[in-house]
Amino acid sequence: MRKQDMNRDWIATARTLSQALPYMQRYSGARVVIKLGGHAMGSDEAMATFAADVVLMRQVGVNPVIVHGGGPMINAMLEKLDIKSEFVNGKRVTDKATMDVVEMVLSGLVNKRIVQAINAQGGRAVGLSGKDANLIECIPTDPALGLVGTPSKMDPRILETLFAQEIIPVIAPLGSGANGETFNINGDTAAGAIAGALKADRLLLLTDVSGVKNAEGEVVTEMTAAQIREMTADGTIAGGMIPKTETALDAIASGVRAVVILDGRAPNACLLELFTDHGAGSIIRR
Repeated sequence: MRKQDMNRDWIATARTLSQALPYMQRYSGARVVIKLGGHAMGSDEAMATFAADVVLMRQVGVNPVIVHGGGPMINAMLEKLDIKSEFVNGKRVTDKATMDVVEMVLSGLVNKRIVQAINAQGGRAVGLSGKDANLIECIPTDPALGLVGTPSKMDPRILETLFAQEIIPVIAPLGSGANGETFNINGDTAAGAIAGALKADRLLLLTDVSGVKNAEGEVVTEMTAAQIREMTADGTIAGGMIPKTETALDAIASGVRAVVILDGRAPNACLLELFTDHGAGSIIRR
C-alpha cells in the first residue's frame, strides 16, 4: 500500500472545517435571509459559487431564504421592448406596462435562474414571489411612483412549510395590493420585511461594497443603531448606503437578531460571515 504524503493545503482545509464546527452548531435551525444582488448575479461563475454556499448552509441545518433584485435585467428588457419610463425625483414611475415587464423578469427570468443554479448544486429550491400565499401585502409607497409598494402585512406560513421540507425559498420582490394590484418592492426592503416576519437570526445584505465605512474610509465591522443614526446625520453614511442601513434598522426593530452588510463580490462571503471568527462586512446588532 502506497503511503500518501500529507499536503499542507489538505491539513489547512481539515483545520478550517474543524474550526467551523461551533458555528455550524450555533446556526443549526437558524433562519438566515439573504438579499442577492449586484456582482453575485453578474456571472454564471459567481452565481454557481453563491448557489453552492447556500446548499452547504442548508446541508448543515441552516434555513436560508433568498430574496433577489434584478434592476439591470428589467432595464434591458424595457429597452428591448421599447417601453419608455417616466421619472419623478430620479425614481422610475412603475405604470401597468412597466409592471408587466417587472413581473415577467423578476418572477420568470431572474428567479428561475437562481432556482436552477441552487438545484444544479444539489439543493432543492422553489421560486416564489411575495404574491404567493399572500406572503407580502403592500400599500403604495408614493402614488406619484405608481405601482411601487411598501410591505404592510406579512404572512410567512408558506416559508415555514418549505423549511419543514428542507426546501430553499427563492423570492422575487413583488407584492399584492388590497385591490388586486401587483406592486414592485425594493429588494432590500422586501428582504428586511421577510426577515422581520420570520424573526430571522441573520439578514445578509450582499452589496458591491465591502461594508459600511467611517469618515476615514475604513470598514466598521460592528455597529449599533445609535452609531448608524449618528453617521447618517453627519453625512458619513450617504447615497446608496442610506437605504441599506435604514433596512437594517427596520429589520432589527422587527425582531431580527442582527443584520450584516457585506461584499457580495468576495468569494464565499456568506460562509465567511456565518462560519468563521472574523466574518465579512459590517454587522449591526440590536
